[in-house]
Amino acid sequence: MIADLVTRLRTVPFAAILELGSLLVCVLLFLGTLALLSSGPPAGRGDLWLALIGLGAAFVVFWTVLVPLYERTL
Repeated sequence: MIADLVTRLRTVPFAAILELGSLLVCVLLFLGTLALLSSGPPAGRGDLWLALIGLGAAFVVFWTVLVPLYERTL
């Protein structure tokens, strides 16, 4: 089962990197949100909240704009 998964990942390494990277970003966004929620509301400028929102926005733009543009050029 794991050997089959590794074989699939090796056949399309670019797609595998995109998918695994996306999974990592989603996990980081989730954990970051939990950590920031546990620390209470932002005080002052809320730099960490802005960084988390910026990362999420960049992730959304990547998948909704850049990936479809790349796929059209294939």
